[in-house]
Amino acid sequence: MARRGLAGRARRRTRRTTIADPAAKSQADLLRRAFAPEAHKIDTLWCGDISYVRTWEGWAYVATVIDLSSRRVVGLAMADHLRASLATEALNMALAQRRPAPGLVFHSNRGCQYTSAEFRGLLERHGLLQSLSRPGQCWDNAVAESFFATLKEELIYRGIWPTRAAAKRAIFEYVEVFYNRQRMHSTLGYLTPAAYEARLWECKARETQAA
Repeated sequence: MARRGLAGRARRRTRRTTIADPAAKSQADLLRRAFAPEAHKIDTLWCGDISYVRTWEGWAYVATVIDLSSRRVVGLAMADHLRASLATEALNMALAQRRPAPGLVFHSNRGCQYTSAEFRGLLERHGLLQSLSRPGQCWDNAVAESFFATLKEELIYRGIWPTRAAAKRAIFEYVEVFYNRQRMHSTLGYLTPAAYEARLWECKARETQAA
């Protein structure tokens, strides 16, 4: 193979990010795979997950919060660790930007970051309800999983990341400039998340005026 200039296609090195805490309090799956945008109103159901990016400095970890209605990424955080503070930072960003009403459901897998006292305390202080995927059922959080697959295919695997800072800048730009405002989603009728939200708010305003 070397003499002929051939190279094998090797599976990419992966990193485990979902580590369940066996001592954590069990929580029900309130989402039950109801992923359709029309099944939810804006800022009533969010989902979150954590993934990783390989850089020359080492692994960088990315936490997201996504609105299930519009598929908009409303919270984003990056760090060089997998502590609970990574998940809480992403949620704090979403809370600051969106200011949801109490009763919003936050759905995630059963990773120890999401079942930690720190994360659950943040949910409780803001009146949010927790929903957790069933054990071993990654498809229970398919929207969050799908976002990371898209991010890696469209950005991460197409570049080389010398530093975590470079990866962070690129990911934030991808999310805020492209994914939320320019990338069309078939699930949203080929609208962007921002355009889909704008249309929903416009319809709501018209209904209010008519009433």
